[in-house]
Amino acid sequence: MIRLVIILPIVVVAWLLLVKLIRDLKNANIDWTGVTTIVGFVALAFWLRHVTGMG
Repeated sequence: MIRLVIILPIVVVAWLLLVKLIRDLKNANIDWTGVTTIVGFVALAFWLRHVTGMG
């Protein structure tokens, strides 16, 4: 019961923050090309680390 009392508010707050973030992102003027480039480089770095075992 104590776990539920601790975890439930954390989940609710995380959900509210996620909804607020999504709402703010929809209204913001964002250069999605730059964002996808950055995400692509990060994904490539993780993949290369997985493949080569270096890094």
